[in-house]
Formats: sequence, C-alpha cells, structure tokens
Amino acid sequence: MAYWLFKQEPSTYSYSQLESDRTTVWDGVRNNLALKHLKSVKKGDEALFYHTGEEKQAVGIMEIISDPYPDPKDKSLVVVDVRPVGRLAKPVTLDAIKQDQAFSGWELVRISRLSVMPVPEKLWNRIIKMSR
Repeated sequence: MAYWLFKQEPSTYSYSQLESDRTTVWDGVRNNLALKHLKSVKKGDEALFYHTGEEKQAVGIMEIISDPYPDPKDKSLVVVDVRPVGRLAKPVTLDAIKQDQAFSGWELVRISRLSVMPVPEKLWNRIIKMSR
C-alpha cells in the first residue's frame, strides 16, 4: 500500500461532502506531475484529504477504491474513486508541517500548487501522530 495527499478547495468539495456522498470520483487533475502521481495510485492505497484555500490543512483520510481509469469527460486525463475512512482527530496545518524539519524536502512544502503527491510512509506516520 502507498500513501498520497489529494488537495481540494473545501468550497468546491469538502471532506464533509465526501462523508455525505460516501464515495466520489476524484477528477479535475490537469497538472502533468499531479497526473503522473494519480496514474501511480492503486486500489487499496490511502490518501490524506487536504483542504486548500484559507484552511491549508489535512482533515481526513480516504481509501482509493479503484485503480486509475480514463476520465469520462476527457480521455487525456485519469480519475480514481475514493471513499472516506475517517476524519483526523485534529487537522494538521501546513504551518505545523512547515515547522517540522522532517517535511522540508516534501512536495507539499516545495511545490505548493501540486494537487496530488505521494506521502512517504515515514511522513504519513508523522502526520497521523500530529493529528492526535
């Protein structure tokens, strides 16, 4: 299993909406590097749901419930299906992540506009610990 971080503006689609919907198609990824990452996602992987915009924080965990497949609206893109696993007990803010030297080389800190990125297991475990 691999770990990921997926970003979304909460006014567009929030973790609360995902909980209400129970599943959704994660689409709209157009950046080449983010698409490359999305194509590497596998069914059974887990992803942090990260609210962008004014919040800038990881708020929940999702399970990837499909392998990537062509976006029905644009065959040059890919999508995956996701479902909520649970909210983090305490959101982990970008500021908290930036203050921790362990994250200094991670894409979330280095490439702020990237919407899909891998989370190394060591960093995943650190974020989970920070959320308690």
